[in-house]
Amino acid sequence: MAVQEAGHGAGHGAGSGAGPGGGPGARRGPGGGGGHEGGCTCGDCPHGARTGHRRAVAAFLAKRDALASGQGLPSGVAHSASASRQWVSDELTQSADLVAERARLDGEAWLGRLWRYTAYTVWGTVVALLLVQALTAIGAGWTAARTAGLLAAVVPAALLTAAAWRHRTRGGALAPVIGEDNRLSTSRAVAAGWVLLAVYAVLVLVGRLALASDPGRRDELVAGLELARGAGLVTVVAVVCGVAVLVRRVVGLRVLGQRLQKVRADRPRAADLLTDDAGRGSFTDIQYVVVGAAALVFAAVRLARRPDRLPDLPWALAVLVLVSAAAYVAGKYAEGGRPVILSVVRAREAGDLDAPIRTGDDIEIRGAGFVPPGAQGPARLSRMVVRIGAVHVHVPLVPVAGGFSNPTDAVLTVPVPVDVEAGRVEVQVVTAAGVETNRYGIEVTE
Repeated sequence: MAVQEAGHGAGHGAGSGAGPGGGPGARRGPGGGGGHEGGCTCGDCPHGARTGHRRAVAAFLAKRDALASGQGLPSGVAHSASASRQWVSDELTQSADLVAERARLDGEAWLGRLWRYTAYTVWGTVVALLLVQALTAIGAGWTAARTAGLLAAVVPAALLTAAAWRHRTRGGALAPVIGEDNRLSTSRAVAAGWVLLAVYAVLVLVGRLALASDPGRRDELVAGLELARGAGLVTVVAVVCGVAVLVRRVVGLRVLGQRLQKVRADRPRAADLLTDDAGRGSFTDIQYVVVGAAALVFAAVRLARRPDRLPDLPWALAVLVLVSAAAYVAGKYAEGGRPVILSVVRAREAGDLDAPIRTGDDIEIRGAGFVPPGAQGPARLSRMVVRIGAVHVHVPLVPVAGGFSNPTDAVLTVPVPVDVEAGRVEVQVVTAAGVETNRYGIEVTE
């Protein structure tokens, strides 16, 4: 097996322009090693970015579970609970950083491949439309409306393909609906769907108008663009586009005001449309997507039945979409919140006597919002810091089988360093998103 992998890596490096000694064309991983050790983004060999990420995750999980069971501790730190805990935390932090780097490379490689998938999907939709039109033309014959509908699909497909190639490193045609946190934006995706339908409907009318030879028929097609017939569609498009802009503004202001914690994702996923940043199902997102998709399908069917006018969306259905959009915006205002410290106490183990907080003791910080949504990974958890007076203390990672007992969203346990001066000092937590909690005063005795 090792021989096969070495042969594959050598053959691939030769095809990439690498010389016998590993010339400039050789692909190298993040650590500077030659060959394919997880940093390659070609996607067609066992040492690609995806495989490197999976191997790093597997190695981290094995190390975490081993350390959680007490295996692998050096004898020099085994005599001290605080020293062994710090050593374990440092080992896990270094391993977690490698996992995060592999995840970043995997995400970049996935985005680089995504533009092709989006182009295939776009042209697959055009082919599906052609097949549907061909099947429905049996017996009825091919009409000018079918020709206009097909041409109206080809033009946006060509433009989307060009845009996908232009943004091939950012997700292709999906680049406009990927938010600043590298997740698919629900508001932008819903707005994009309605805009594409509106553009397609207008292009269908343009095609039919260009193919019509009868002046009376051309007047009827122009009348199909009157606002009275497409008021429901125009209203919905205006509202969903406004919601997309408003939500971006609301989220940006709440992040800057430290009222909302946002952590960048490794890569966008389809589930982002229906979940929050932590991957849990979001009611406001789900109802907005479901209601918008149902109304969009209705409008598409209306356009197929009456291609000589804009889809006349009933006002009852349009109002339903507006109510759904209002609930979605209200949910964006309500989500999140600033992390807060409620209390700080001295951590006490079984057998210890009750005593005041002294340097070297562990303190337990109780509150809420310490772990932002999407920051449950070890690389994010290791970035949490507690300021005790003027001293910055990194929150240690304490592994247990299947996860970590420290830190958690509601409780953090950190030691009080000897550099902390006795007296009244303030404690403040800085989360992985960079948001600071309130200051909480404690008394440290000598």
